[in-house]
Amino acid sequence: MKTTALSLLLTAGAASASPLESRASGVQGFDISSYQGTVDFSGAYNAGARFVMIKATEGTSYVDSSFSSHYDGATDAGLIRGGYHFAHPDSGSGATQAEYFLAHGGGWTKDGQTLPGMLDIEYNPSGSTCYGLSESAMVSWVKDFGETYNSKTGRYPMIYTTADWWNTCTGGSTTFIADYPLVLAQYASAISTIPGGWAYQSFWQNSDSYSYGGDSDLWNGSEENLKIFANGS
Repeated sequence: MKTTALSLLLTAGAASASPLESRASGVQGFDISSYQGTVDFSGAYNAGARFVMIKATEGTSYVDSSFSSHYDGATDAGLIRGGYHFAHPDSGSGATQAEYFLAHGGGWTKDGQTLPGMLDIEYNPSGSTCYGLSESAMVSWVKDFGETYNSKTGRYPMIYTTADWWNTCTGGSTTFIADYPLVLAQYASAISTIPGGWAYQSFWQNSDSYSYGGDSDLWNGSEENLKIFANGS
């Protein structure tokens, strides 16, 4: 891996954890979409949550109806927050979907409270697991999305995926390890596999149930390093 400011920051965020240290500890957070119409953001904050990832868009034609209210609620509660985009690589280029995401709330600003956007790329809910793309074409699609996002915001997006999907649909590509933080979905008490050459996950979606709504996520580090990560410095 090349040494970059991001890789140094993520190393700090992971503290002294070994690459596969997967603990049900770290900074608590969660992710939500319109399926969670009403969320007690203040209650989540008071219970220890410090961040939330909010669905903004999907493909090239869907904007989550609750995004704005969720984003405002999270902001008012003092949570670090950011948007995510559910990818449909079979219905538009990576660049097109990045632009759509950016136009509907997925941007990043250096304000200390905004996470870089997250690309949610996983199993196709209505068709081919890999959306009909070859491994190399999928890697190119993700890169197209990421480079477009970076050109507009100055940050690379986070990549949310599972080990199985990444290995199946990108061939376990290591193209993104230097610049793209990994948000790993694995519902278990410990992580067994980290794909793509990433040394560790930056965030871990460890459960599909969180008491204040949505899925449970953990930042792999301290609250202070979460703030540094959000600020991009």
